[in-house]
Amino acid sequence: MVLPHNLCSHIQNAFRARHQHIAVNHSTQNLAILSILLRAGFLSNVTRGTIEAPSPDEFHAVNDSQKRIWADLKYRDDRPVLAHMELISRPSKPIFMDLGEIRRLCTGRRVQNVKPLRMGEIAIVKTKDRENEWLEAREALQLRLPGEVICRAR
Repeated sequence: MVLPHNLCSHIQNAFRARHQHIAVNHSTQNLAILSILLRAGFLSNVTRGTIEAPSPDEFHAVNDSQKRIWADLKYRDDRPVLAHMELISRPSKPIFMDLGEIRRLCTGRRVQNVKPLRMGEIAIVKTKDRENEWLEAREALQLRLPGEVICRAR
């Protein structure tokens, strides 16, 4: 399984290099994280495709090694909308939070040496629920699902 820090660094580096599109390996994890970033307004579009181009029609015709997820990066006034994306939970130190800790994180208080979320910042949580495995921290709080806080973006 590919770790989420690969995706975090890939997205952040693409924004810094002023790319318009990125292509990442197709996995449930990558699709879920990119979908959360799309809903939060950090990306303008997410589509499936192949190594060559974003093409949903050709996506089902190629084998798994050639499948990619294409994301269109969003800029405002020639500045990237996503300024910073960092990993919170590391393979050597996973950060699991219950509902009270997620609530404190979302309302601006420090939890387990994790800085609080600021205005316009999101945290991505991986829960044990199969239906809602990947959520934004505020969504996890609404659905009352604790989990591992993977990364944050602002």
